[in-house]
Amino acid sequence: MSITSYIKETRGEFKHVVWPTRRQAIAYTVAVIVISVLAAYFLGAFDALFQFILGKLLGF
Repeated sequence: MSITSYIKETRGEFKHVVWPTRRQAIAYTVAVIVISVLAAYFLGAFDALFQFILGKLLGF
């Protein structure tokens, strides 16, 4: 396959893609940021809890 036919086929495939609207893209971005922050908080809380428990168990 030559590079020109590859580019033509790729451009043809892009016409089949249903792109999100600007509003949807913003909503999805906000959702990813919120979920990431919540996951970081959740993992950080467990890390602090485990650090506290291990500190008490090991006498630190």
